[in-house]
Amino acid sequence: RDRRPATPQRLWSLLTNAADFPRWNSTVTRITGTIGPGERLALEVKAAPGRTFKPRVTRFEPEHSMVWSDGFAPMFQGVRTFTLSPRGDGTTTFSMVEVLSGVMLPMIKGSLPDFGPAFEAYAADLKREAERTA
Repeated sequence: RDRRPATPQRLWSLLTNAADFPRWNSTVTRITGTIGPGERLALEVKAAPGRTFKPRVTRFEPEHSMVWSDGFAPMFQGVRTFTLSPRGDGTTTFSMVEVLSGVMLPMIKGSLPDFGPAFEAYAADLKREAERTA
């Protein structure tokens, strides 16, 4: 959780504009698709070179929350939740959490990259872009 110097509307516009991601988001090398309800994306990230993730937008509550889900439950699934909570002072609390689950997780966990630093960079990039365009 981190406070951003922007309204939920501004942050939402950044989080849902796939075409603009590689410009401001240092963790994303390529993203295709539309970030909208039920849509599937193709996402390439620096933390996992050569891999393409294909999350589906499974929840889309404009200016409040969004969920990207990838994998094949109950075998393995990654669920990333983005949440925006407005504050009374014109800022917004931003949260991004990813939960991995499934019966295969113990067997494949070692082959997954550590996304922690990438998530921190993603959040920092979002904050910087929100400040730049405020």
